[in-house]
Amino acid sequence: MSNLDRQAALSVCGGRGFVVPEPVRELLAPRHVRLGESTEVRRLLPNLGRRMVGAWAFVDHYGPDDIADEPGMQVPPHPHMGLQTVSWLHEGEVLHRDSLGSLETIRPRELGLMTSGRAISHSEESPRPHGALLHGAQLWVALPDAHRTVEPHFQHHKDLPTVTAPGLTATVILGTLDDATSPGTAYTPIVGADLALSSGAEARLPLDPDFEYAVLSMSGEAEVDGVPVLPGSMLYLGCGRTELPLRAVSDAGLMLLGGEPFEEEIVMWWNFVARTQDDITQAREDWMNGDRFGTVRGYDGAPLPAPALPAVPLKPRGRVR
Repeated sequence: MSNLDRQAALSVCGGRGFVVPEPVRELLAPRHVRLGESTEVRRLLPNLGRRMVGAWAFVDHYGPDDIADEPGMQVPPHPHMGLQTVSWLHEGEVLHRDSLGSLETIRPRELGLMTSGRAISHSEESPRPHGALLHGAQLWVALPDAHRTVEPHFQHHKDLPTVTAPGLTATVILGTLDDATSPGTAYTPIVGADLALSSGAEARLPLDPDFEYAVLSMSGEAEVDGVPVLPGSMLYLGCGRTELPLRAVSDAGLMLLGGEPFEEEIVMWWNFVARTQDDITQAREDWMNGDRFGTVRGYDGAPLPAPALPAVPLKPRGRVR
């Protein structure tokens, strides 16, 4: 999914200087952003309080939206570089097209993983016809310097491993949780998992104390380490945890995001992750000139133009504002 902000800001993320080295309970409120005419998302990362969680650098939560009489998701062709996009649905379908020729329909609890590497472009849209509801999350993972120019590729995994306990099913989206490992390609020590909790369930999820973690609430009411979380909010948990207490007040859906703190500083602007502002400037120029990012074929509409670069130079500010 694209960042459709028409005045996108430059941000420096990463570096270990602002990682919380101990368990915390920091509740992050979302920023509401319009995507096209019919979709509004709740943006949790980057956030006024925190820019990254491990290598996770961008988190949008959307829905559930009633799109029965609406076009649904309509995101025109747009570019990416230096990152992976993770598409995750609870309801509805999203049709993915990219400049490699990939054409896949992503359905609930299937992994759509696009590694942009040096350059790729893609579009996302609700199929025609489509179901009445659309509900999911779109996330980006920053690629480390050693892999940020890999050849672009797309993966679609319908069957993912699970970790279960009474009242809990954890589907491993990316990385490893407990002894279950996702088939999706990961380039840093990372974990992403979908947590389905039954009403009244209490569970303790095993964690890696060297990782930092956050939990995104997708639906229902739950308590994470004793903190109530409601849909569209995210609780940052810091590092140093070996387990995470969970309690469901109602049937609830959560996403666990974590990873080894991302040591490198990155520059993130619009749909690009780079290391310098010059890299960003060149990527924007290449996209607007029709170079490097390829062509998405089959989408009924024009590619998305890049917003103007900000007039002020980049000022590094680390992992938190």
